[in-house]
Amino acid sequence: MIELASVIAIPFVTALVLALVGHRRWAAEINILGSLLTLIAAGMLTLKIVNHGSMILFDEQFFIDPLNVFLIALTAFVGFTTALFSRPYIRIEQDKGRLSSGRLRLYHSMFQMFMCTMLVALSTNNLGILWVAMETATLTTVLLVALYRTPASLEAAWKYFILCGVGIAQALFGTILIYFAAEQMLGPEGGALLWTHLNAVKYDLEPTVLSLAFIFLFVGYGTKTGLVPLHNWLPDAHAEGPTPVSAVLSGLLLNVALYAIIRCKVLVDGALDTRFAGHLMMAFGLLTIVVPAFYLSRQKDIKRLFGYSSIEHMGLITFAFGMGGPVANFAGLLHMTVHSLTKSAIFFTVGHAAQMAGTQTIEDIKGLIKRSPSMGWGLMLGTLAILGMPPFGVFTSEFMILTTTIKHYPWATPIVLIALGVAFASLFHKVQGMTFGEPNIKPLSHNPALLPVFLHLGLVLMLGLWIPPYLADWFRQAAKFIG
Repeated sequence: MIELASVIAIPFVTALVLALVGHRRWAAEINILGSLLTLIAAGMLTLKIVNHGSMILFDEQFFIDPLNVFLIALTAFVGFTTALFSRPYIRIEQDKGRLSSGRLRLYHSMFQMFMCTMLVALSTNNLGILWVAMETATLTTVLLVALYRTPASLEAAWKYFILCGVGIAQALFGTILIYFAAEQMLGPEGGALLWTHLNAVKYDLEPTVLSLAFIFLFVGYGTKTGLVPLHNWLPDAHAEGPTPVSAVLSGLLLNVALYAIIRCKVLVDGALDTRFAGHLMMAFGLLTIVVPAFYLSRQKDIKRLFGYSSIEHMGLITFAFGMGGPVANFAGLLHMTVHSLTKSAIFFTVGHAAQMAGTQTIEDIKGLIKRSPSMGWGLMLGTLAILGMPPFGVFTSEFMILTTTIKHYPWATPIVLIALGVAFASLFHKVQGMTFGEPNIKPLSHNPALLPVFLHLGLVLMLGLWIPPYLADWFRQAAKFIG
């Protein structure tokens, strides 16, 4: 019990502290310390679940099982490495006069509050609390996207707030419909919003109401996941917010929103005993793979470029979970992991590269390898990894998804392959021009934090060559649980 309480309480308390002292020179160290303590608590929680199995805690309001505990550990780890990267990045922004004392307090406190809301969303057993946590995550990231207070950043934050606000309202209506269906079975005091109670009676829930509820939930949380055509907020939010925010948006928030959809899918599959939810996820997942792939070639902003790449990969993961089955679910979980690690590493290098060039325009960033070999190779290797080149873990997960597609849905295979091919050509062409050529960039005023880049890429490489047995068993348990 204390492990879960620590996972949630540490970032919350750290956020309160940083709201007061977040403008101090040593605020970045407090941010790192809070993130490290959260990671340690998440590790202790993971060990407890591995040794003792699933747990229901705090009057049944929180539930930890193999599915969400691995996402909690991943979230805490990426949050910690992002805090490490954030330290020199934010100080360089401060030296350039882009952040005042008030904005520094806002940034540091909202970063920790964002981590807290994601961890609550992942661990709660109550669908109502899940909705509240997702809405709070939206509000905190709106403030982070608008941090620079430029016209472009305010427009991006407003678009993000409106689109995700409308989407989350749809999720609320879907949650109400689930309560309406469950209340008839469980009674008004029977925990009709508790996922474990709903899962126990899912075969007896009204199919029509559950199918309608899933449509609203899928639209609502699908907006946060970045599924086409609900994706328009994501590239703008990535381009205009601070780069550490882009890293956690791509690497973490999209996973949390998709996790909410998966939890609801389990209930709907049981109530309907059909492939309705899976087919819906496959359809929108396939659309989300294809559309961003053709947008990539038109991008001129480096952060927008990788924002569209994140949309494409969330489409691939959604498609995998829509297919279902042990292999596709395993591949979806693996792809969530390697995408989070790889994309956050890419944003770490992109953030410092944009600071060195003084711009995010792709054409104006040249010669990264000559000016900073570690940064240039980090960006190139990260790009090759996210494009699915062997032996990185993204290749393994994509190969598993494609083989499952060939076996069960051969008509979708050429669509996925063409989209992946177009994305490969567009991304590699643009990143190649940034890394090679004559350098036109200046050194940074602080040493960049590149250790998280190679730590992430090293883990992704390891997962492509060898998945530790305990991690493979973990994924299998979670995949079996999803169905």
